[in-house]
Amino acid sequence: MWTYILKRLLLMIPTLFGIVLITFIVLQLVPGGPVERMIAQLRASTRGRESGAALALHTDQRTRTEIQQEQVEYFQKLYGFDKPVYVQFGTWLVRLFTFDFGESYYRHKKVVDLVLEKLPVSISLGAWSFVLTYLTCIPLGIRKAVRHGSRFDAITSMLILVGYSIPGFVLGIFLIVLFGGGSFWSVFPLRGLTSDGFAAFPWWQKVLDYLWHLVLPLTCEVIGSFAVLTLLTKNSFLDEIHRQYVQTARARGLSPRRVLFKHVFRNAIIPIILGFPGSFLALFFTGSLLIKTLFSLDGLGLLSYESIISRDYPVVMATLFFFSLLALVGNLLSDLSLILADPRISFESAPR
Repeated sequence: MWTYILKRLLLMIPTLFGIVLITFIVLQLVPGGPVERMIAQLRASTRGRESGAALALHTDQRTRTEIQQEQVEYFQKLYGFDKPVYVQFGTWLVRLFTFDFGESYYRHKKVVDLVLEKLPVSISLGAWSFVLTYLTCIPLGIRKAVRHGSRFDAITSMLILVGYSIPGFVLGIFLIVLFGGGSFWSVFPLRGLTSDGFAAFPWWQKVLDYLWHLVLPLTCEVIGSFAVLTLLTKNSFLDEIHRQYVQTARARGLSPRRVLFKHVFRNAIIPIILGFPGSFLALFFTGSLLIKTLFSLDGLGLLSYESIISRDYPVVMATLFFFSLLALVGNLLSDLSLILADPRISFESAPR
């Protein structure tokens, strides 16, 4: 197993290299880079300070062209775009693999500090979404498998599929109108994770305030994820329940509960465990951008989106590298969790 882990860790290096290379090429090809944005901002500020007639009196077309060219060369040197492409790519590789992501072009902060500022929101939503989803879906899926074809199975299937079909941001708007003071009741807060004056609250009030802020965004985040995991759990258990070893165990006089949790559970849980670590990491740093924007939750997803729009290359490269690294680690943990669930599974090559 240790040999397999070492191989997977070593394979992460060329994989990350390829991701960085493709991202770098795409950023080079996309029009409207940081230099062009800075020049456009300077032009807009100049037009705001001077009228068109005054600008025509002060400078002619040739002088303005020379000034513009000087500005372009200044910003290219400032951002390192005056160097050859291979040198720029090498600089990015060194920065990313040493976790020195540099400074944001527009926010004037270190990228690491920006990421750390957004982590509390992403971790809060991700952790609670993960806990609520798995604690609800796995027991519900097992119950549906045991009572397959019953009225309970039909009603719960209808409910989770209705929840799956409703977009999270649409549900968020409905909840705001209904419970956020839109037109009916003002029950839940709408902005951020804490209220004003949160630091002065006693500890129990801090916990309640924090949880109260999470009710609406968490509802929108998890309502659509119930269907997939619940039906996956149900189908996995349902497939195992009809196998021959289950019939044999029942014939030996074992109780249905003992058969379910001692024999069926261990085999049926394997497909669910396969996606467990990946889902655990993904829920921390992903989620609906529209839902977070709707409830004014400024997390890593919103930071990445705004950085792409503003061509803030250090933040774009850093967040993509970070997410890619987490995805690779999640895949490795998924494989290792299979071994914990079933020691018979081996990733070593079988002898010929």
